[in-house]
Amino acid sequence: MITLYGISNCDTIKKAKKYLSDNDIAFTFHDYRKDGVNHNMVSDFAEHIDWEQLVNKRGTTYRALSDEQKQSLTKQTAIDILVEQPAMIKRPVLINDGQYHLGFKTAQYDEIFK
Repeated sequence: MITLYGISNCDTIKKAKKYLSDNDIAFTFHDYRKDGVNHNMVSDFAEHIDWEQLVNKRGTTYRALSDEQKQSLTKQTAIDILVEQPAMIKRPVLINDGQYHLGFKTAQYDEIFK
């Protein structure tokens, strides 16, 4: 079972979904805004993907954090913030056969699904 996690209006999510559909790869899409995010989910992501990579530092949500919040980020505080602000989770997170992948590049997906 393949699950793609993200936000439906994200351009990178659209590209990942198109890749999967174009290659006849069945998947389930979990939209953070519609389907929700919880502590267990984000903790699970952070167990399989470096928590620092999970934090989207290029987005407006991250930039809106105070300097103190940014400087004091730890794995635990990052998880707490990501649960509160799921738009800050770098997208997409793809789980395929128990393997966790972050981001989308055509070559990356070609390697995953070869």
